[in-house]
Amino acid sequence: MEDLETVADADTLVSYHDFARFTLNDQDPQVRLLSIRLLWDEEDKAFIPVFIQMMQSDEDHQVRATAASALGVYVYKGEIEELPEDTLHLVEDRLLDVTQGEDHMEVRRRALESLGFSSRPEVPDLIEHAYNQGTLEWIASAFFAMGRSADQRWQQPVLDSLDHPSDTVRLEAVRAAGELELTSARQFLMTAAYKDEDEDVRHAAIWSLSQVGGDQVQRLLDRMLEKADEEEEIQILEDALDNLSFTNDLRLYNLIEVDEEGIEEQEEILDDLDDD
Repeated sequence: MEDLETVADADTLVSYHDFARFTLNDQDPQVRLLSIRLLWDEEDKAFIPVFIQMMQSDEDHQVRATAASALGVYVYKGEIEELPEDTLHLVEDRLLDVTQGEDHMEVRRRALESLGFSSRPEVPDLIEHAYNQGTLEWIASAFFAMGRSADQRWQQPVLDSLDHPSDTVRLEAVRAAGELELTSARQFLMTAAYKDEDEDVRHAAIWSLSQVGGDQVQRLLDRMLEKADEEEEIQILEDALDNLSFTNDLRLYNLIEVDEEGIEEQEEILDDLDDD
C-alpha cells in the first residue's frame, strides 16, 4: 500500500481507487489508513458516509484522523457549489461534532483543518480558539485552516508567525501566507525561500511566492534555479515558476495594482542571494 501511494504521487495518470475501495475494510489499521489516502482526491459522494463512519467509529485514532482529513475535499466541493447543499451541511455538521467533541487531539485537529474551507459562521471562532490554545499542534492546525479559508482576517496572525521558532508552526504559517496571497509577506518569503534552516519551510516558501506573485519573485526563483543542483529542488522551482506565470498573468488580466512596497529591500535580498 505504501508503494502504491508513492507511485500514485509520482504519476497522476495512475489510479488505484478500485483497489483502495476493496482494502478500506482491512483488519490492519495501517492498510485502512493508506486506503483512505489513496482515495484522497476522490469526489464520489458515495464515500461521504463511509468516511464519516470511519471518522466517528474506527478503533484506530490515526484512521479516524485520516478520514476526517479526507472529508475536506467534500467541504471544498460544497463551497464551490459542486455538492448539494444538504450534503455539504451533513459533512460540516459531523466535522463540527468531532472538532468540539472529546476524541483524540489529532482527530479533532484534522476535522478543524477540513472545516477551513467552510463558510459556516462557527468556523472562525474554532480557528481562533485553536490558535489561542498555545500548543504547537493546535497552532499549526489553525494556520492550516486559515490558509484554506480565503479570509483576510487572518493576515496579521500569519504575518506574526512567519518567523516562529517551531519549524512545524513556521511551515504552516508560510503555507497560509501563500494560500491567502499575502503580498505583505513577500519580502519575508523571499528570504525564507533560500535561507530558512528547515528544508520543508524553504520549499513551502518557494511555492507560496508563486502564489503571491511579483516581478521580484520571478527574478529570485530564476536565480535560484540557475544555482540549484539537486533534482528535487530543481523540480520544485520549475513547478513554482509555472504557477508564478499563471499568478502574474491573472493579476495582469484582472488589472490588479502591482504591490511595490519593499522593492528596495527585495532588491537587497536578490543581491544577498548572488553574494551567497
